[in-house]
Amino acid sequence: MNGLNKVTLIGHLGKDPERLPLEAGNVVGKFTLATTEGYTDAAGQRQSTTEWHQIVVWNKLADMAHNYLHKGSHIYLEGKIKTRTYDTKEGEKRYVTEIIADHILMLDKAGTAAKKG
Repeated sequence: MNGLNKVTLIGHLGKDPERLPLEAGNVVGKFTLATTEGYTDAAGQRQSTTEWHQIVVWNKLADMAHNYLHKGSHIYLEGKIKTRTYDTKEGEKRYVTEIIADHILMLDKAGTAAKKG
C-alpha cells in the first residue's frame, strides 16, 4: 500500500509572497503561514500557540499568490510536506521542511484581499 502525504492548513500570511522567475518559464513563490491553536491550561487559563510554516507554490499558483495575497491574508491551503537538504558555505548539511501547496482558497472578507499594484 502506498503512503499519503497531505497537509491542510488555515492561517494568516506572515509576509507578502515572494515571486521568483526560474529558467524555462517556471515561477516559484514563497511565503510564511502562521497557524494558531487555542487551549485551556491546567489552571483554567486560555492559552494559544502559533506554528510557522514555510510555504512554496509553483507557476500559476505563485502568480496568484503574488497578485492577490499579502501579509495578514487569511487562507486555506492543501498540499504536501517536503524536506530538502542543502550545504552551507561552511560545509554543514541543513534541512528545511516546507509545505508544497497545490490549492489555495482566500478566506478574507470581500474587498480585503485587493490586488496589489
